Amino acid sequence: QVELVESGGDLVQPGGSLRLSCAAVGSSFPLYVMSWYRQAPGSQRELVATISAGGGATYADSAKGRFSISRDNAWNTAYLQMNSLTPEDTAVYYCNAKMPRVNSPDYWGQGTQVTVSS
Repeated sequence: QVELVESGGDLVQPGGSLRLSCAAVGSSFPLYVMSWYRQAPGSQRELVATISAGGGATYADSAKGRFSISRDNAWNTAYLQMNSLTPEDTAVYYCNAKMPRVNSPDYWGQGTQVTVSS
C-alpha cells in the first residue's frame, strides 16, 4: 500500500514551466509504475505520462516534446516537468501508483491544480 501527495501546482503564464512532485509514503516504491493524469473541468481524467519501474517513459500525444516524467527512488518521489504550457494544460493533475501485475489496485493522490493563464 502507498500514500501519494502531489505538490507544485500553480498559476503560470502561457509558455511557462512547472515541475510537479509526487511523494510516496509506503514500501516498495521502486516497484510501482508511476503515472500522471489530469482532469480539466467538464472533462474525463486523462493519462498524461507513465514511467515504469525500470525508468521507461511513455507520453500522451499532448505531452510529447513538452513534458518529462521522472522518478527518484531514493526519495520515493515522481516528477512531472512541464514546459511550454498552454491554457489547454489547465487541469487538476493527479499522481497514480500501480504495481505491474493483473488486478493490482490503483493508488491516487489528492491532486494539484495547474492553471495556465495570462
